[in-house]
Amino acid sequence: MIVVTGATGNIGRPLTRALADAGQRVTAVSRHAAAVPDGVRHVAADLADPAGLQPVLAGAKALFLLLSGDLHAPDARPADLIRVAEAAGVRRVVLLSTQGAATRPLGATRVVMRALEDTLRESGLEWVILRPGGFASNTLWWAESIRRRGVVAAPFGDVGLPIVDPADIAEVAAACLLEDRHSGAVHTLTGPEVITPREQTEALAAALGTPVRFHELTREEAKAGMALSMPAELADDTLTILGAPNPAELAISPDIENVLGRAPRRFAEWASRNVAAFRD
Repeated sequence: MIVVTGATGNIGRPLTRALADAGQRVTAVSRHAAAVPDGVRHVAADLADPAGLQPVLAGAKALFLLLSGDLHAPDARPADLIRVAEAAGVRRVVLLSTQGAATRPLGATRVVMRALEDTLRESGLEWVILRPGGFASNTLWWAESIRRRGVVAAPFGDVGLPIVDPADIAEVAAACLLEDRHSGAVHTLTGPEVITPREQTEALAAALGTPVRFHELTREEAKAGMALSMPAELADDTLTILGAPNPAELAISPDIENVLGRAPRRFAEWASRNVAAFRD
């Protein structure tokens, strides 16, 4: 059995489906009740209570570990999840980390993730660490303003990053859960192109077939909006990367192609696949 945490999100949902399609027994874990593919067991559990996860992990051979936003806070104890997995007899953990653990290791929320990576490395488990950059699906934050006003409001309109399609992350995660050859690997996951918010807006407009205007927010305006759905420290760290990416964050990684044997998907492909989310 393979346990997938964050199973109803942009990565967990396609990952759960891919594993089920591959004939694996899968337990999907999320905080709330949710629909899952046929044959998949769903369990509602809160990762902030690691002990509560132990019965879920009984009999599992592998775990995909994705932390919810509150577990990125400086006072969180996500390392307890690794210890619970080891005690439950899990053999392999694939951890969804972040590129910032390498490129910005001293950021407040990156320190937490870097410590979790170290705990996993030092455990007796087989492990794989995935470090994606920014997600294409973060543009879903713009959906309501596009639907209502035909506007994207975002900071740093002309600063680009090689954002990654969550479907690619899910496919890489599935390969790492199923294939022994990835044990001990750290994969940096990016898209195939550096693309700015203004260019993303143009791609969404093309997918929609209607004009979409770009409005640039100040950093302060953007932080106020982001802090409604994530810890303020994580919002600050994220905005620092969005506004002034360093050379490592601008680099296009070969790891998706090395794992999957194909190039990562472009943002325009993600936009076309998800265009319904931006329509009235």
